[in-house]
Amino acid sequence: MKHILLILITLTTTFSFSQDKEKEALLAAKKANNYVYEGNNLISENDFVSAEKEYRKAISEQGTTVAGIYNLGNSYIKKGNYEEALYRLDQAAKIATSKPEKHKAYHNIGNVLMQNKKCKEAVEAYKNALRNDPTDEETRYNLGLAKICAEQQKDKEDDKKDDKDKDKKDDKKDQDKKEGDDKKDQDQKDQGDQDQKEGDDKKDENGKPKEEKDDKGKAGDNEKQEPPKPRPGQMSPQQVKSLLEAMNNQEQKVQEKINAEKQKGTKIKTEKDW
Repeated sequence: MKHILLILITLTTTFSFSQDKEKEALLAAKKANNYVYEGNNLISENDFVSAEKEYRKAISEQGTTVAGIYNLGNSYIKKGNYEEALYRLDQAAKIATSKPEKHKAYHNIGNVLMQNKKCKEAVEAYKNALRNDPTDEETRYNLGLAKICAEQQKDKEDDKKDDKDKDKKDDKKDQDKKEGDDKKDQDQKDQGDQDQKEGDDKKDENGKPKEEKDDKGKAGDNEKQEPPKPRPGQMSPQQVKSLLEAMNNQEQKVQEKINAEKQKGTKIKTEKDW
């Protein structure tokens, strides 16, 4: 009996607690809706700062209020705060339970991405919006624009890539040419150094060509050499000289004798008489 009473008391307490939680949830949802309503009125008056405060109050009361989060994201769009707007709209799309709510969130995400020139990402957002509401012609039209924009961006990226590749090729070509010129200059320098070294090898310590010195040295050596000795049976130069002098002296004596006889006179024969 006691156990039964204990079970009944526990069930009663649990039921009462559940009712209290439901009442609190309903009260929080009601308060959140009121804050959202106030925020919407402020937005219509272009009072974005006050509207943002009301939406934040709604989220604070009920963290799953799709309307509060979604409207807060839209308020950021109007303020030009696209980064915060994307965060809130993505949050709304994830917690939304109905397709109309998801469709609106993804549609506005696409709009924000187009504002930021992120066309490829916008295409995916609009596709998600159409998955939740294929009948929305405005979303379909925006999707077409996003596709065109994405294609244009891709073409520009390809052109930039081509230009970058071309610049790399040109840079490599210039580098190869520079390396070739440097190698050519180095080869010429090495050849010049080699020629200079060979020239230096042909010079003595005083910078004079060794060949001239050698030739001169040889000539000097020849001057210092003794006269060649006569071969057997051949007169020496000195003997030839003496012989020539003797012949000249003999010839001179003969000439002198002839001259003396001319001076004495000779008898001239006359013609004979008949």
